[in-house]
Amino acid sequence: MRGKKRLTDRWAPTPKVMGVPWLVVLLGLHCAGIYLFTRGFLLTRTELSASSLPSDLHLSPCSSSSSDDPDPAPHHLHPSRPGWTRPTVDRILILIVDALRFDFVAPSTFFQEKKPWMDRLSLLQHLASTQPNSSRIFKAIADPPTTSLQRLKALTTGGLPTFIDVGNSFGAPAIKEDNWLHQLVKNGRRVVMMGDDTWTQLFPEHFNESYPYPSFNVKDLDTVDNGVVQHLEPWLHREDWDVLIGHFLGVDHAGHIYGVDSLPMIQKLEQINAIIQNVTDVMKSQKHLENTMLIVMGDHAQTLNGDHGGGTSEEVETCLFAWMPRSLPSSISSIFDQSTCSLDLNGGNICTSTMQQLDFAVSISALLGIPFPFGSIGRVNPELYALSPGSWDPQWHLTAFCEDSRSDLETWKHNYAHVLCINSWQVKRYIDSYSATSVMGFPTDDLRHITDLYNKAQSSWSGSKNSPCMPENGTINGFSNFLLSFAALARSAWTEFDLKLMGVGLGIIIISIICHILVFVRVHSQSNVYGNKTEKSSDHLQISVAFFLVAVRAVSFLSNSYILAEGRVANFLLASTAIASTRSSLVYGKFKKHDLVFLILIIFIRFGIEMGMTKQAVTNPFLKYDSGSDFDSKWLPSLFQGHDFATLFSEVSPMIFLFLLAFVSYKIITCIVDASGIKWIVTIGAMLSYALIVTFWLSERSFAPRMVYGIGFGLLVLNFVIRSTGILERGDALQRLRNLALVMVAAWIPTILILLGKQGPFAVLVCVFAGWSIISSKNKGLLDDCKMDPISVMQWSLLAICLFYQTGHWCTFDGLRYGAAFIGFDEFKIVRQAILLFIDTFGISHILPIFSLPFLVVLPASSSSKKRDKTVIFLNLTQVYLLYGLITAITTTLTILCVAIQRRHLMVWGLFAPKYVFDAIGLLLTDVLICISALFYC
Repeated sequence: MRGKKRLTDRWAPTPKVMGVPWLVVLLGLHCAGIYLFTRGFLLTRTELSASSLPSDLHLSPCSSSSSDDPDPAPHHLHPSRPGWTRPTVDRILILIVDALRFDFVAPSTFFQEKKPWMDRLSLLQHLASTQPNSSRIFKAIADPPTTSLQRLKALTTGGLPTFIDVGNSFGAPAIKEDNWLHQLVKNGRRVVMMGDDTWTQLFPEHFNESYPYPSFNVKDLDTVDNGVVQHLEPWLHREDWDVLIGHFLGVDHAGHIYGVDSLPMIQKLEQINAIIQNVTDVMKSQKHLENTMLIVMGDHAQTLNGDHGGGTSEEVETCLFAWMPRSLPSSISSIFDQSTCSLDLNGGNICTSTMQQLDFAVSISALLGIPFPFGSIGRVNPELYALSPGSWDPQWHLTAFCEDSRSDLETWKHNYAHVLCINSWQVKRYIDSYSATSVMGFPTDDLRHITDLYNKAQSSWSGSKNSPCMPENGTINGFSNFLLSFAALARSAWTEFDLKLMGVGLGIIIISIICHILVFVRVHSQSNVYGNKTEKSSDHLQISVAFFLVAVRAVSFLSNSYILAEGRVANFLLASTAIASTRSSLVYGKFKKHDLVFLILIIFIRFGIEMGMTKQAVTNPFLKYDSGSDFDSKWLPSLFQGHDFATLFSEVSPMIFLFLLAFVSYKIITCIVDASGIKWIVTIGAMLSYALIVTFWLSERSFAPRMVYGIGFGLLVLNFVIRSTGILERGDALQRLRNLALVMVAAWIPTILILLGKQGPFAVLVCVFAGWSIISSKNKGLLDDCKMDPISVMQWSLLAICLFYQTGHWCTFDGLRYGAAFIGFDEFKIVRQAILLFIDTFGISHILPIFSLPFLVVLPASSSSKKRDKTVIFLNLTQVYLLYGLITAITTTLTILCVAIQRRHLMVWGLFAPKYVFDAIGLLLTDVLICISALFYC
């Protein structure tokens, strides 16, 4: 028996050889699987840097030869300004009402049931009813995601947004892609903007004058709107502008705070109606505005709860209203047959049409006579184009004979066919350029079909040029078919999923799970060999229970409701394990105080999760106060308004929790760390950090957080010096591991604490006491054997999830606490702010739990007098890390499977995709931290 044991010791791999290389392999598999799945799921669109130029037009087949027409595009409105098409209006006034629903504008008679918010924009209905030839209501269909920044980008560039565009949009970086604002500036036009400051972030150098107002305070319904009103009318009386943009935010903010069916929303709509009434009165009275088009539009719509961002009909069906002060010859609605007509409340006939917001950029360009944005793929909307006076004027294409014989409608059709020719040529030029430069271009067969459509339309146009008096219906239909077909192809290419890449990525992740299980089983067997232990049925039962809990939590991700309630689900499972453990203790007469403490802590955690989730509910009374780092100090008065004690407690409690945490930290450090010098260095560093946190809360001076970061970094350096120099190698392996783990945790806690704000002390206290309860709950047999407990590891993982939601985080991009990135710093440095935001987001849910996992091995073992073999200790620690990583990998795999199944779900971009991103990053971070821990502790 002894010989066999010696032989086993000789040939069995050491923990490092057995664990670390495989941990790195698993990390590599996870990286490969997530990368491939992401390539197939989170689609990207290559942005081209090319820009359209006025001189490019001579390359198109739509212009006349120089011999036939020395001035191919005369501009009666702007004769000195070159362009691709003849400008058909002098100016355009664009009033954007953020989150404008279609039923805010269309008469209530269009819908089955009249709602309180309907018919409030009565002026638009009156104009559409009484002036049908010079005004039109459009149902404008937006392409998701329906976030304001992405919609503004799409409206100005004429392209389609993708999810990666959303991920790259934080901070509203300036748009580099060609857009109609850029074309206006390049061609000498004057642009004025007032309202939402997102415009100045996207276009910092495009406005002759701008009056931006901050857009992030959703509780402020009036500042932005009043600012627009203040500057709008004075500019209407001036003539030194070509495009004027006013962006109102009150309707959007009213929806976020109160919902659509609310008195503030009705008041906001009535205010907007009065503003538009005043604008139209001014336009009628000013001679220089006679040839100015008014456009009132939404960038997206909103649900009844005021939400937007997804692709539901409520979110994408916004409105566009266009009006000209002067009357026009006739309507073209009978030609295209796209109208829906009904009587309004006053008995007037109102017709509405449907248009794609994708068409807005190129339509604006055609109206203003500027080059079309290079990346625009929309079609010049015929009904919007027909509302402009210049589109009805005979142009250079017509002979004198045809000018005399053609009706106004035939003249308009010829003008529109010419515009569509240029429109189609530009889109074809973009297709060729995109296919040549993009890594993931368009399918060859689809490109061939699109090219055939273009060639047929171009042949029809060439025939109409040779016979200018021929009807233009065939040419218009040909170019329209080409443009609509390519728009459908683009939506397919940029909104469809690469199922092969997704399948390969998911397959690699599943293979990694199998490898992970095999490695865990191997290490578990080696641990039994080294520890001279035999498998017991209870061991298999505990592992089965642990994986059953993992499976329950993982399968819940198939439901969007359970994803939203993930924190509650984790808390429920954690409570279930605690209740089962307590029942077992009562049955066997071994009830301990830590069982009761754990149950009480879980109740507090549940309450904390509810507090954290209230930050997501905009109509919740918790948000009557500004949410921020001191959220927890303000939620209590909102529940008990008028109670002085509650107000006082909410202000004092963070200090009480911090002092209690400092006392607990002092006791733990002095009891566990045995090296005298290291003990006092860590103690002084921790206590000084807590004092600096109090200083920061009281004074908000930047030096305090910086010193906290510096102390934490210094303790990390000290820990690595201890590890690399082997100062503690002479001591017991258990004590050495305890020292390293404690110094590591002590180095991270103050930084995480100050980033979490005043909710931090309570959260970290819960973390400490809950961790102690989990460690203390390990049964006596496990203490004697220094054996890994699967249930404890599972509880550790569930606790980490609970802490994530308890601290106000959630798995969406608006759940990121951007304010934490600026604690201690006023100026913006992208790397520094990214690190701080990353620590705030994942500190208490990933960094602290993973670096403190050794306590599950060393603290229970320290209660036993049995001498521990170093190899056994590190094998057990490797098991703990492998099991923790396996739990994370399994849940992430189910998340990946879930988003693959639900890829056509209405909430895929608003919920499932962000959940996937957070879980994928969490898995990779877990792998990296486990690799670091395995190298550092073993």
